[in-house]
Amino acid sequence: MDHISIHLSDNIIRLRRKKGITQEELARFIGVTKASVSKWETGMSMPDILLLPVLAAFFDVTVDELLGYEPQLSREQIQAVYHRLASDFAEKPFEDVMAESEALVKQYYSCYPFLLYISVLWLNHFMMAADQKRQQEILMMIESLCERIMAECKNLLICNNASSLKAMVALYSGKAEEVIEDLADIQDVNSMKDNAIMLVQAYLMAGKLKEADRAAQINMCWGIMTAFGSGTHLLTVYGNEPEKGRRVVKRMDALIKDFELDHLNPNAVASYEYQTAVMYAEYGEEETAFERLERYVRAVKILYEQDMRLHGDDFFYELDSWYENIELGKETVRNRKLIGQSVVEVFDHPVFQNLSDRKKLEKIKREAARICGIGEV
Repeated sequence: MDHISIHLSDNIIRLRRKKGITQEELARFIGVTKASVSKWETGMSMPDILLLPVLAAFFDVTVDELLGYEPQLSREQIQAVYHRLASDFAEKPFEDVMAESEALVKQYYSCYPFLLYISVLWLNHFMMAADQKRQQEILMMIESLCERIMAECKNLLICNNASSLKAMVALYSGKAEEVIEDLADIQDVNSMKDNAIMLVQAYLMAGKLKEADRAAQINMCWGIMTAFGSGTHLLTVYGNEPEKGRRVVKRMDALIKDFELDHLNPNAVASYEYQTAVMYAEYGEEETAFERLERYVRAVKILYEQDMRLHGDDFFYELDSWYENIELGKETVRNRKLIGQSVVEVFDHPVFQNLSDRKKLEKIKREAARICGIGEV
């Protein structure tokens, strides 16, 4: 990224030529010598700051346009600057690179994506500073940038990233209790956040092993179920790609077995088994499709036996207390009758109508209806 003076000299030349005037004519209007204009255009000197509005008015541009200043950078420009500075940290004196990056922050102080990238850059290199005092100064600079982003930026994703980065800075600064205070509430809402891992780290740093155990269990379980749900969606994506679909099933089955998900979260497993049955029916593998429908019904049976309540198990033993604190509690968010109707209606999927053994399909469907307490279907 070029220095502003280079932009200014280039712009004066460009604007003067566009206007069709000589250096002498420009000098006469501004009230300086021709030599002064020549030095501006060669970059040997800069116009007095009081002359910038006069120059801008003469060329009918803003001062920012005259200087070549743009308050926002494109994503590609930001990435290019980041990678160049990261390379410079490896090759040049640390403080020289810091000085350049600090100057860029001042130049693009309202470009919040750029400020976020610079914050990440500094966090990745602050340990290269000469001493601990300077390291702490840089961490405070990062914290200040994050606070500015969070206060002024309208992009929620950028603000969330800045919040996570600020929490990481607090951990590096040894402020575990501050991180706990800021992030502990994520254990009491109906969703997990990306900075849950930092909360675990903060508890460990503070020596609060019980709290770290609880937070880690919740985060681990949430991560597993998020991955499991994504895997279920992949089965839809791979409806026409048997090799990829079977690879997903193999890994999803392993998750169910290793973490006993059929008992921990039978609702999620039922959705998966149903989608697997659809996929195999699309592949024309009727026997496997029926096997998966039977597994679907078994998962529904476990769901009803557990009264559709969210719960932990002997591995995720901290989940029960967490479920009690989420907004909707342990109870299912849908009426049991509606759930039962949904369970039975899935058998009407068009892909199952192509199965040759209609009697077997109806038998499995009746078993599902019986479990759900629904009459004749």
